[in-house]
Amino acid sequence: MPSEPSTPTGKSAINAFLIHAAMILHRYGTPSHRLERVMTQVASSLGVEAVFLYTPTALVISITNGANEETVVRRVDSREMHVDKLFQADDVLGKLERGEITIKIAASRLREIDHSEPTYRFIPFALACATGCGVLATLFQGSLAEVLAAMVIGLVIAVIERTAERFSGEPSLLHPISGFVAAILSLGIAHFIIPIDDRLVTLAGLVVLLPGLRLTVALTELAVGHLSAGVARLAGAIVMLFTLLLGAAIAWRFALPWRDIPEKIAVTGTYWQWIALLIAPMAFAIIFQARMAQWPAIFCVSMLGILVLRSVDPFYGSEVASFSAALAVGCGSNLYARFRGRPALIVQTPAMIILVPGSFGYRSLIAMLDHETIAGIEIGFHTVMIAMCLVGGLLMSNALVPPNRIL
Repeated sequence: MPSEPSTPTGKSAINAFLIHAAMILHRYGTPSHRLERVMTQVASSLGVEAVFLYTPTALVISITNGANEETVVRRVDSREMHVDKLFQADDVLGKLERGEITIKIAASRLREIDHSEPTYRFIPFALACATGCGVLATLFQGSLAEVLAAMVIGLVIAVIERTAERFSGEPSLLHPISGFVAAILSLGIAHFIIPIDDRLVTLAGLVVLLPGLRLTVALTELAVGHLSAGVARLAGAIVMLFTLLLGAAIAWRFALPWRDIPEKIAVTGTYWQWIALLIAPMAFAIIFQARMAQWPAIFCVSMLGILVLRSVDPFYGSEVASFSAALAVGCGSNLYARFRGRPALIVQTPAMIILVPGSFGYRSLIAMLDHETIAGIEIGFHTVMIAMCLVGGLLMSNALVPPNRIL
């Protein structure tokens, strides 16, 4: 359970509130540079001096309140970004800064936000995961059978993830088990039902678990000087890729005779890819728990990034296209933040997930596993380059269109 303010008045109430608020932002996926800046600003508005040190698994806070100094360390597991809870927490902190509510009311509202039910129940979330997997299979030019198989596997992975959250005492088993299940189901469908490219379907079925966004956030933290958080998050993303591949590799060795890829597979047409791109922003908005009121902004910013990416890529290559798309997404998100007074992360996160290179990192490890070392190194280097281009675009957008909200 999260640490909560226990003293209703006095200096200790301010300290307890700052600790609790920082843990809320940490738990729901706020990047380190944004969390430290917004909490420093909140502490300053309350008349205290505070220093926040963030890593993906720990939070160190030093608060100087008059002649007293308090330093605390909290163990917090950073989860995937929860857009709606960050939106509500930012609203509470903004009202507290402006003096519209007291610390007691703000603390009570943060507790309500932390314990509130998800914006979407499991069935809409699972269907969104399946849709996202089908979208990726379509973008990989898979056949109709491969798209449907990816959607089925995505639905199964969502069930495994929910089961692991509720009953498993070892959450680290989620990724190898998911990799194994996705690979064995793909091979089973290819052998017993219809010939498909099982590796394409496995990759598409695991899209929700691929740490592409985590990789991009880690490189952003490193670029802005938050080295401890950036290195820790980067290491976590790499280990996550390896554990996913571990489960898939065991399945490939176990059921190798099942592999039956047809020589020619009818791929989906270009118009189907555009339909998939139109659906993708809404699917990822549900996955990140964004409310329907934010869907129009998410859709517009996502499509802006996609159009820029597809327009620039044929002329200048994927690196320049990724930089330009991230720049467009960042500027669009910051404009939304300025005009609506809301966090830019609300629309930026679902829009960026379409651009992040998680699938390239997975392909790099597969090439290594198949003893294609040169190809694996090339794909891995390309993955890092694409991620850095996305980071550069986001940082440039903050310089061109500074947001009026830190989150």
